[in-house]
Amino acid sequence: QVQLVESGGGSVQAGGSLRLSCGASGYSVSSNYMGWFRQAPGKEREGVVVVYPGGFTSYADSVKGRFTISRDNAENTVVLEMNSLKPEDTAIYYCAAGRRSFASSWWRTPAGFSYWGQGTQVTVSV
Repeated sequence: QVQLVESGGGSVQAGGSLRLSCGASGYSVSSNYMGWFRQAPGKEREGVVVVYPGGFTSYADSVKGRFTISRDNAENTVVLEMNSLKPEDTAIYYCAAGRRSFASSWWRTPAGFSYWGQGTQVTVSV
């Protein structure tokens, strides 16, 4: 059974940084597609970043240059480093795994992934 557990959310002022972690069990993060999504109040869940098995990454334009995804294979964990945070980054952040779509921009929509964590809240104040 695949389980994804996020941690590291919290509250921070604009310009600050947070580090989110996603620990996986029953699933190898090193050899699979892993992603991060976020969902702000009243908005749809949107893809933030994806990392391919070979290490290729793709970021949403809104976070490019500020967020960085990485894998800790020894800990079977995916990390999202978030810098220069803005109030518009406020959302619940979800870890996702298991590609299930080959549509264009597949990783930007929830339909692109099979497994989900429970989410962690990130709040950025002005």
